[in-house]
Amino acid sequence: MSQVVRFIRLRGHWLFLLAALVSAALVLYAWRLPPFHTGIETTENAYVRGAVTVVAPKVDGYIAEVLVQDYDAVQAGQVLVRLDSRNYQQKLDAAKGQLAVQEANLANSAQTQRSRQASTGSAKAQIAAADAELANAKAQLTRAQADMRRAEPLAADGSLSQRERDQTEAALKQAEAALKRAQAAREQALAGQVVANEDLRAAGVNQEALEAAVQSAKAAVALAQIDLDNTEIRAPQAGHVGEVGAKLGQYVAPGTQLLAVVPSQVWVIANFKETQTSHMEPGQSARFHVDALDGVELAGHVERISPATGSEFSVIKPDNATGNFVKIPQRLSVRIAVDPDQAAAERMRPGMSVVVSVDTNTHAPATTTSAAIAPKV
Repeated sequence: MSQVVRFIRLRGHWLFLLAALVSAALVLYAWRLPPFHTGIETTENAYVRGAVTVVAPKVDGYIAEVLVQDYDAVQAGQVLVRLDSRNYQQKLDAAKGQLAVQEANLANSAQTQRSRQASTGSAKAQIAAADAELANAKAQLTRAQADMRRAEPLAADGSLSQRERDQTEAALKQAEAALKRAQAAREQALAGQVVANEDLRAAGVNQEALEAAVQSAKAAVALAQIDLDNTEIRAPQAGHVGEVGAKLGQYVAPGTQLLAVVPSQVWVIANFKETQTSHMEPGQSARFHVDALDGVELAGHVERISPATGSEFSVIKPDNATGNFVKIPQRLSVRIAVDPDQAAAERMRPGMSVVVSVDTNTHAPATTTSAAIAPKV
């Protein structure tokens, strides 16, 4: 009887020891500790992401037409919403009319400048004629002075009559008067040239001002055309629209969110504990399950690793300057690119929950460098 009791007790010790070993093995396996560390890092803190674009008007106005419905597929540049464009069309027409006025003023200024240039040429011709007349008057005066010098001694000795002497003196005075007239005419021609040059300079300045006015009017036309074009709100990229919040007759201001466009390209953002990323690098293979796809396994690879933990990007930074400090493992975001040619990946939508596993035993391609991990300075 004692031997049976002793056997039972010994068996109980062995069962307890076996249970303790199994429990320890389960703990080591759950925490991925040796000898169960396989190099595969897994996290459930992962979600599908995509470049969701918010569509908003750039001008204000009343919605005249909504051309899409919830979840429609759209192409890049497709018109989604139209605003009432009548006011903007009138502004464009007014800007074009102002441009026509400024161009007409510029054409008139050009004609005036050509006329002033002709006047300047005429003034130069008048100066040339006055110079010739002045030269002729000087020559006539020189001749009359010479005749007078010869007539004086002849009249004194009686060789020349008094009448002939008086005629010579009158010719001298006429030559002197002609010289004064020629000098006055030249000065008047010079004054006319100065006026013509000032008029020409003023016409040139006025033309520059009118050219600037034409450029300003062209800019106003271009701006009015942009505002008119912006009354048609187009899809910035191809994808599917979300819930359409635009309503007919609704007044909207610039920046009012009307709808969102979700592109077809998506990726996965997985938040790993910092200790899990010690051997992680871009290019390593990854496998993931999307909760909404009923356990279908998809393939991808590590594309980029965040340059900082999530707490560094938070609005309110954690304050650890207290006496009760508790070390909390931080999370690093890892971007997982979805490998192509996977039919199930077409059903992935931004916001879906994902379970991601990265095999850190795989090596990144030779073209991948650590520069993809470090932040650029």
